[in-house]
Amino acid sequence: MSKIIVFTDLHMVPEGETIIGLDPYKRLEAGIAHVNANHADADCVVVTGDLTHHGDRDSYRRLKTLIDRLAPPVALTIGNHDRRDTFLKVFADVVPDENGFVQQVVDLADARLILLDTLMAPPYDYPDSHAGILCAARLDWLGKQLQADGRPSFLFLHHPPHPTGFSGMDMIRLVNGEALHDLIGRFGHVRHIVAGHVHRTISGSYRGISFSVFKSTVHQQPMPFAQPDPSLSVDEPAAYGILVVTPEGVLVHTEDYEIAAGAVAANA
Repeated sequence: MSKIIVFTDLHMVPEGETIIGLDPYKRLEAGIAHVNANHADADCVVVTGDLTHHGDRDSYRRLKTLIDRLAPPVALTIGNHDRRDTFLKVFADVVPDENGFVQQVVDLADARLILLDTLMAPPYDYPDSHAGILCAARLDWLGKQLQADGRPSFLFLHHPPHPTGFSGMDMIRLVNGEALHDLIGRFGHVRHIVAGHVHRTISGSYRGISFSVFKSTVHQQPMPFAQPDPSLSVDEPAAYGILVVTPEGVLVHTEDYEIAAGAVAANA
């Protein structure tokens, strides 16, 4: 049974900068230490984008020093706050697909992890670049991966390809999510979709495919659904996701690592 750890929305900033008074470096550092202490046996750590807040080289360099500490293997893709070219220069070991997108497949013993690049940029024009897209080339690449191997597949992308109930965030979700679902509907082995972007723990199903959205390692989305401003943030505990692939499906857990306590035996 493969175990996959999921980090999302790291929003790394240059040294000395914070987000709503929170330090992304320290929060991610604590999360990585928690994974190494409790899940060093994980088969892969997947990071689903918004690796930095500004897409600048210094932030990617700071991030890389932390990512390099992870005990399990790591696979990364990017989100709307990232800059593809800058990311690839700093993370030189990441090999993009044949069209230059940050997409890759990680083959595990019992599953295929398919990471998708949903960045709608360049150009980095607000607000369009904050929504996501899978262009024809990216969808074609995905179709080839799904056709090549019929093992259970898990898709990882930054932008949710379906509504989440948060009105502001839904305005900047994956703009062609239906096209993605049309594509995967032609195959019968996509078991689960994992996304970030919303900074909230969400689970459910859409068009018969189950999904999980995980919280950020820094700041979170306020809970009111009708809030039209997607930039609002609150200080709530950071978290990461844990997926366990089973012969029957997948188990999904969330670890609020900042408030996690040690185990205490209960009286029988």
